[in-house]
Amino acid sequence: MTITRFETGTRMSQAVVHGGTAYLAGQVSDAEGVEAQTKDILGQIDALLASVGSDKTRLLSATIYLADMSTFAEMNRAWDGWVAAGHAPARATVEAKLAGPQYRVEISVIAATGA
Repeated sequence: MTITRFETGTRMSQAVVHGGTAYLAGQVSDAEGVEAQTKDILGQIDALLASVGSDKTRLLSATIYLADMSTFAEMNRAWDGWVAAGHAPARATVEAKLAGPQYRVEISVIAATGA
């Protein structure tokens, strides 16, 4: 089976498609505040999904990393407004130290493609 990589750099690809499944790298934002970062990240995910022939109605799984679990409700306000009704993926949310202090949220998803 073919493996197709999107926005590939030295260290990572932003998306990899194999066998009708798209794996997106963790997306981050340096917007101000958890809700704003989440909204920005979800926009990035929409764009990446479109570039691989998918969309948020085809999400299979999401992993959300929060720098501080006390911001769970803020993140969920953005998430709940974005996720497609009836198409919620399997999801895990964990607290983790992220790559830099400016990052409060990181989201990685797996989705089916149109293939």
